[in-house]
Amino acid sequence: MLLALLSAALFGAATPASKALLEGLSAFQLAGLLYLGAALGVAPFAFRQGGLRLPGKGDRRNRIRLAGAIAAGGVAGPLFLLFGLRLADAASVSLWLNFELAATAFLGALVFREHLGRAGWAGVAAAFAGAASLSGFEGFSGAVPALLVLAACICWGLDNHLTALIDGITPVQSTFWKGLVAGSTNLALGLVLDPFQSGAASTTMALAVGALAYGASIVLYITSAQSLGATRAQVVFSSAPFFGVVLSIVLLGETLRAMHGVSAALFIGAIVLLSLDRHAHRHTHDALEHEHEHRHDDAHHFHEHPGQPAEVRHVHRHVHEPISHAHPHWPDLHHRHRHRLEPMREPRE
Repeated sequence: MLLALLSAALFGAATPASKALLEGLSAFQLAGLLYLGAALGVAPFAFRQGGLRLPGKGDRRNRIRLAGAIAAGGVAGPLFLLFGLRLADAASVSLWLNFELAATAFLGALVFREHLGRAGWAGVAAAFAGAASLSGFEGFSGAVPALLVLAACICWGLDNHLTALIDGITPVQSTFWKGLVAGSTNLALGLVLDPFQSGAASTTMALAVGALAYGASIVLYITSAQSLGATRAQVVFSSAPFFGVVLSIVLLGETLRAMHGVSAALFIGAIVLLSLDRHAHRHTHDALEHEHEHRHDDAHHFHEHPGQPAEVRHVHRHVHEPISHAHPHWPDLHHRHRHRLEPMREPRE
């Protein structure tokens, strides 16, 4: 729980820190430095997980997924965020970032064959209401940055789905490549479009913010999710934007308005509703061979490792035999199917 909170605090600090760094850097330059910093931050952990691997040359599907995640989450997402951050205070932007969870759920239901129940759709609606209430209160000047931040959240929602589908490399390894490629791309564009006028101190600070807020934060989140469970870890991590609000007030001297409280309440309701949305039904898994981090007490991994406890997480290529069963589940790597809702029945196999 503490690791998840620390991960959220580091990620939340990125928004007010980026607001300050934008005074000496263009959006392209800062986006590039932040993601290059993220690559530096996760590189040691990526080496510990088998080196800086890429999906194999014959694995065209996973290479396309990684390229899409880099383009959406590494190049476009941070640019939308930083352009929006130039036009609005960091506290408002921090709250709008709560929309990422709703955007991920929305894209999952419409594009990635995920189920979204009544609670989930209510959560998406509450997140829309939270974003609209804050931007509407600020008028047209608030609508433009709000739309830019929402576009960033949609990019990161797409990134979340594409990254979740990648197997053969770990999340830390995919984060390294995303940071390296996207960071280099945005920094190169930034150097072409604007002269680089940042001093060594600001440049180092931007790399450090990237290493901590985008690199170390991801490693801490994954470590937490391995022990706490992905769902509970995500709920705790959803506090990140609220850390951003607090730090924006304390460090940047921004003012907390009543509408911030209204928007925060709507976003909290959205997080709760989306976290409660799950379902159970009888479903069939076809035979499948892939590679990802897993444990053997999740009702999906039955191959044996003599002497290794079932709860120990590890990575290797493995084969799933066909199986039919029923249990409550989330749209994870093993549950991406369209279906009509049915009452849960005990499996006959």
